[in-house]
Amino acid sequence: MAKSASAAGGATNRGNDVYTRRMNLPMNLQALAEPAAWKSINDGVMGGLSHSRYLVDEEGCARFEGTVSLENQGGFASVRHVLRQLVPANSRQIRLRALGDGHVYKFSLRTDDAFDGISYQADFLPASHQWMDIDLGLDQFAATFRGRPASAAALTSFGQIRQIGLMIANRQVGDFCLKLRLISFL
Repeated sequence: MAKSASAAGGATNRGNDVYTRRMNLPMNLQALAEPAAWKSINDGVMGGLSHSRYLVDEEGCARFEGTVSLENQGGFASVRHVLRQLVPANSRQIRLRALGDGHVYKFSLRTDDAFDGISYQADFLPASHQWMDIDLGLDQFAATFRGRPASAAALTSFGQIRQIGLMIANRQVGDFCLKLRLISFL
């Protein structure tokens, strides 16, 4: 599970990022500030009753929120975004600036545009009392297929990424809300 790189309150290293006005997201990922660009994929694909959505609130923060239910063999909620631009191949980590709610979340990466298939996931637990930066390196992402460990080639470059996503799973029943101010490839 990822740990905080630094509490997000003071100055941070923005590298080459150019920020949008509406939300603190790098310009090359500006589409992330558009809720319509994110698709909910919940356990309803298996008959479950969980639900989620991705929105940008009045403060300009992205929110991944909803409810996880175990009814009808359910238990997960997620959102996914197809990248419109390639991630620089020399990126070494993903930085999330997040405010949590006590739940463990997954950041997901996919190397193709397909709906189903191999996903690379890394768990992270953001603080619930203050914003924090969470850095995720390539070595933290494990191959999965439909939520289970999978045999697949290791992720060798963030330049392979075509889709990103957020997920809550592992029987964490009830309402959830993850807030994000930044998703950046560094």
